[in-house]
Amino acid sequence: MTPEATPVGREADRASDVVAAVDEIDGRPHLVVADIARDDAWIAMAESAAVAVEDHR
Repeated sequence: MTPEATPVGREADRASDVVAAVDEIDGRPHLVVADIARDDAWIAMAESAAVAVEDHR
């Protein structure tokens, strides 16, 4: 994964398509967020460390 980020105040590329899913990594469930329009643009965390959107509305 390449560590690229959009600087604050700069508009992100509108051609991206970001999705999230729960997938198994090393035998445990992880939340994976990925920009499927770019190669190697993803991040994952243990599902137990993720929070529900409903909890933060």
